[in-house]
Amino acid sequence: MTQSSCCTSLTRRRFLSGCACACAGCAAGALVNPRLGRAEPTSGKKPKVRLVFCEADNTAPIWPNIGYDFDARRNQVIDLLTKSCPDVEFVVAKVVDNQQHVDAVLAGNGEVDGYMLCTQGLGWGNNIVQLSATGKPTLLVDNLFGGSGKFLTELPRIMSAGKPVDWVSSSNDQDIAASAGQFALLAQGKSAADVAAAFRAARRGRTPSATDWTCEADPVATADFDEALERLGRMKLLVVGGGWGGDAFRKATREVFGLTFVPITFEEMAAAYDAADEDAAREFADRWTSTAREVVEPTPDDIHKAGLAYVAMKNLLDKHGAMGISINCLGGFYGGHMKAYPCLGFSQFNNDGLVGGCEADQISALTMATMGALVGRPGYISDPVIDTAKGAIIYAHCVAMTKPFGPSGAANPFKIRSHSEDRKGAAIQSLLPAGYMTTTLEMDPVAKTVLFHQAKSAGNNPSDMACRTKLEAVVKGDVEKLTEKWRPGWHRVTFYGDLKPQVVELCDRLKLKLIEEA
Repeated sequence: MTQSSCCTSLTRRRFLSGCACACAGCAAGALVNPRLGRAEPTSGKKPKVRLVFCEADNTAPIWPNIGYDFDARRNQVIDLLTKSCPDVEFVVAKVVDNQQHVDAVLAGNGEVDGYMLCTQGLGWGNNIVQLSATGKPTLLVDNLFGGSGKFLTELPRIMSAGKPVDWVSSSNDQDIAASAGQFALLAQGKSAADVAAAFRAARRGRTPSATDWTCEADPVATADFDEALERLGRMKLLVVGGGWGGDAFRKATREVFGLTFVPITFEEMAAAYDAADEDAAREFADRWTSTAREVVEPTPDDIHKAGLAYVAMKNLLDKHGAMGISINCLGGFYGGHMKAYPCLGFSQFNNDGLVGGCEADQISALTMATMGALVGRPGYISDPVIDTAKGAIIYAHCVAMTKPFGPSGAANPFKIRSHSEDRKGAAIQSLLPAGYMTTTLEMDPVAKTVLFHQAKSAGNNPSDMACRTKLEAVVKGDVEKLTEKWRPGWHRVTFYGDLKPQVVELCDRLKLKLIEEA
């Protein structure tokens, strides 16, 4: 999910993928299920399809989450296909973040008529691009909140290759079965292209079209662009432990937006934590605990440490005269530089009109700061997931604001949860309001582009997989286009409000290209 080809720092997701070592002894093909048949020369009867589960090491902090039961989900999919697709023979294999596993699967290419690839977990080393390039009909299936980052960021490359491939990303397993059943057309002499077209028709036929775009009233204050851009030009944001895009991105940001990123070391962050005032941290922890709808996993000590992290960050902002901070959190936490996650502190900053940004993601922090200056509302960084069963996109992360309409606006309920991927520390599950138009962006000063789409908020997804806050929203436009043309970088930043007029004017003033993703 690298945002820029010039990235040199240890990013959160790259750090996690490094933790997700391949399992010994789980070479491709080792999971053949006797009920579904073994790889033998194609008989000419039932089409034989290699069912490949692309998984991750569940002892590592990775999507879906540490300890995730891949066996249970794998068996669930196998049972679904056994019952729903009796005219297709599936031959099961598993790849776990290891190119050798992929090579082993493809060594048996002559034995099968097609492929079904299930991205079960976020194994960044699972080469789904290569697995999709055989020229045989291939169905790519996302396990929502499992392999979604790999699925979404690689799908545009896969689809642009012109191979007979289609995809399913749905919360309804019957959508998977409907597309998978089309492999049976091979027994009728249909071509690979015909089967891929049938996959596509089945998916489209089961994707609803949104008809109600009536939203809750939500007037947005008209921005004084001259004043806002002048303020942006004086703004500093701290970036701790790297920063996607590095110095080149920081230089372009300064030239195009005027904003300055100030790199901070983990050592300076650690020193600020050790010097943080205990009483101030306790007050922070008590306030968040008393206003939460529920504290689920974290202990009082976890929340107190989150308070120390907040005080440390606030002191760094004051020291450097900055209006926000973005931290390579897991790189710092698992590198031994940080004793607590900054999630609650980030939420506080965003509620207060400052910037609290995840993963040392400079492009998203810039987007948050820019729109905050223009409309006075916080942005929500997320890892998006597509759900065609609802024509929806789900914005998932363990940090979110609880005042989406700005510091003086209404607050929504929230729960204090553990950080989801490793089930440690204190994070936030913000129960963001439904029925509002949202605007989602990423601003890139290097490419001089602004990615843009809109969606109507529809509540919060209850899944325990992946990140804690999961805002569902119905895509305004073409969800298929949004998915298949997804631009590089997994992150997006979501704001409440119909902010298209402000975004259009911003692009006009700063000579940026507006790219409407949906």
